[in-house]
Amino acid sequence: MLKATFRSFLAHKGRLVLSALAIILSVAFVAGSLIFSDTVTRTFDRLFASTSADLTVGPKEDLKEVVPSGRTATVPASLRERVAKVEGVAAAHVDASVDNITVVDRDNEPVGSTTGAPTVATNWYPTDRSPVELTSGHAPRGAGQAMLDADTADRKDVGLGDTLRVLARPGSFKVKIVGIATFTTTNPGAALVFLDTPTAQRKLLGAPDAATSISVTAAQGVDDDTLKRRVAAEVGAGYELETADEQAESAAASLGGFLDVIKYVMLGFAGVAVLVGIFLIVNTFSMLIAQRTRELGLLRALGADRGQVRRSVLFEALLLGLIGSTLGLAAGIGLALGLIELMGALGMNLKSTEMVLKWVTPVAAYVVGVGVTFVAAYLPARRAAQVSPMAALADAEVAGVGRPLKRRAVAGSVVAVAGAAALVACAVADEASSAASFLGLGIVLTLVATVIAGPLLVRPVIRVLGGAFPAVFGPVGRMSQRNALRNPRRTGATAAALMVGLALVGGLSVASASMTESFDRQIDATLGADFVVQNANFMPFSPEITEKIEDTGGVDLVVRQRFSPIELALPDGEKAESMAAGYDPRLDDVADITYAEGSSRAALATGRIGMDKDFAHEHGVRVGDALAVTFPGGRETKLTVGALTDQDAPEGFGVEGGLFLGLATVEKYVPDGQDSAVYVNAASGTDAETLRERLEKTLDPYPQVQVRDQADYKELIRQQIAVMLYLVYALLGLAIVIAVLGVVNTLALSVVERTREIGLLRAIGLGRRQLRRMIRLESVVIAVFGALLGLALGLVWGVAVQQVLALQGMKELAFPWATIIAVVIGSVVVGLAAALLPALRASRMNVLAAIAHE
Repeated sequence: MLKATFRSFLAHKGRLVLSALAIILSVAFVAGSLIFSDTVTRTFDRLFASTSADLTVGPKEDLKEVVPSGRTATVPASLRERVAKVEGVAAAHVDASVDNITVVDRDNEPVGSTTGAPTVATNWYPTDRSPVELTSGHAPRGAGQAMLDADTADRKDVGLGDTLRVLARPGSFKVKIVGIATFTTTNPGAALVFLDTPTAQRKLLGAPDAATSISVTAAQGVDDDTLKRRVAAEVGAGYELETADEQAESAAASLGGFLDVIKYVMLGFAGVAVLVGIFLIVNTFSMLIAQRTRELGLLRALGADRGQVRRSVLFEALLLGLIGSTLGLAAGIGLALGLIELMGALGMNLKSTEMVLKWVTPVAAYVVGVGVTFVAAYLPARRAAQVSPMAALADAEVAGVGRPLKRRAVAGSVVAVAGAAALVACAVADEASSAASFLGLGIVLTLVATVIAGPLLVRPVIRVLGGAFPAVFGPVGRMSQRNALRNPRRTGATAAALMVGLALVGGLSVASASMTESFDRQIDATLGADFVVQNANFMPFSPEITEKIEDTGGVDLVVRQRFSPIELALPDGEKAESMAAGYDPRLDDVADITYAEGSSRAALATGRIGMDKDFAHEHGVRVGDALAVTFPGGRETKLTVGALTDQDAPEGFGVEGGLFLGLATVEKYVPDGQDSAVYVNAASGTDAETLRERLEKTLDPYPQVQVRDQADYKELIRQQIAVMLYLVYALLGLAIVIAVLGVVNTLALSVVERTREIGLLRAIGLGRRQLRRMIRLESVVIAVFGALLGLALGLVWGVAVQQVLALQGMKELAFPWATIIAVVIGSVVVGLAAALLPALRASRMNVLAAIAHE
């Protein structure tokens, strides 16, 4: 049996290639994501470990910023002298470092990274733990001089003697590049600008006696924990102390979010590849077993029992899984190398020679590859074991052509009812968390139900889809339709591979269209300003920009928006951490706000605060209640609730409560914040287009901000949502690739299965072109069937997702009809492409050899 299994595997290796490709793709994404994330993690662990100070003394931050406020937390620079006197301290340095700046060159083009990495301005003092070393020119000496990192200098063509302009919170200033510093460790992609310490304190922090932290070097023989205890005893509880290990750990945790995004995206690709690949493998083995019915019957007649036949098929699957996993692991290493090179092109210089391959990676690769293949081949293997010895004489087929689908109908109906009930529960749920849980359950159950019941839908749907074939294409069209109907199980499984990807696209396309429509309606309903000035990525900007806007001719009104983290002590005993937005008094002139109680004037008055009515009711808050509020730095006060809003607005940025207050209050308790947006109205007699031109001219020296009207603002939101769609389309692309492999495999094996039939058709006059057309039509109708099934399922999912979004304030339901039509047209193209090789092969068959085929 072992010899027979090996011979059978080698005899059908060409037919198994496409199944192996599905395994290779899924394993490659799993292995590649693990290798890449492990490499980046180890690289940055080394960076943080080698560059972190033995101890860092920084400001104590109890409130987390969900939305950037633009403030820079500081400690007194005089703290350095106190720390330096502590026993066991070899040296202490003042740090003055910020990353909420913009640096532009002589052409007013940003010098910083374009990949999301920060532009950091910091003071220069050389230590043996500095991530860079001076390699050209000299260190900055006094105001007006700066040093730039070599990678940024090369990328932006900046040299010694060039002038840059730094746009910081206290104001903008020019610096002359007098030195170039080269990274001695991994360059994380950031742009670094170095100033001397007094200049950095004054120009970056706005205070000559401020520091962002104090870096401490331990004396010989003093460990970091001992140093931390001694310094903590000296400085007291008002500061945050971190050892080198703790700094590395917190930095790695921050980096972990970035790595998790990449890892989970790639694992998502792997998941889609695995799911779609299962259908391909099941179909492949089912058809191979159907074609080997006589062979298996002979084995049974020669004495092989059912267990031996089943194990023979599973062993073939094991061989396929091992080969696919090995090739997939190699492809995963190549994929990881490609990602490392891509990161290098984007500015993050990773070394491919330091690529990490942990033992977990090959184990995961083989578990996925072998496991998926083994599980997918189990049902066909059981079916093979049911072949009787008489099948060798009767040449029977066990592919399930004539077997009833009653069990599928019952099982599919039960699962479908359960899935529908979960989606209905999602639609009527009152809380987003429970709705999301029901949504996840409903998606899984309805997908399983569709896969189970798919073959039941083959005959009624394909009769409709191919109904015009006989009239348009004559007998060829009739035969192609009947070929697709011949084996509903096979057609259903082939179409299911395409269905999965298109269901994802359909669901998320409806979700994104609904989100876009909801935001558009909200912008139309609330935004009353002529223009909004904002940073491209919603980051805060210097008050200097606001001053320039106010001085622009034709400007009648400027309303600033500024965020701050706060903590509220609520009447129900809970404490809520959130972000509050501060506004200037004339908010009603630039925004339309609906109030359940109170008004903007009441909410923005000194000592007052406004909030969303649902949040207030949840926590027992009423207008007139005085709430204890904590601002950053431990500043405490009491604010009276002046108004409750009833905006029904989309919740964004994870901000809870819809909290807002007067900007004067924010400035009082958070004096070092920055504006997040400026709303501008034109003066009487100045038309909007004229004002826009003036504002753009005023803001030309500040490339980090843009002037937007209502249409521009909508487009910005659409672009943010489109990022999600790009991922969906990438998943669709992968699913289509594997689905095409599935259709190609099915048609290719079907052609082999129907060799004698094709020979007879050719003998009675069917031309080669007609034969190719027949196979192409069969492929198209299967592809369109899968597309319609996937879109129908995806639209149901999309409506359910929108019900969850409605609980977040996004209540508009929209269908992306253009995308839906494009997908249907695309499925026709997919069907035509998948049929090219099988149709060509069928048309080249020798007629007599085909008739004599067994």
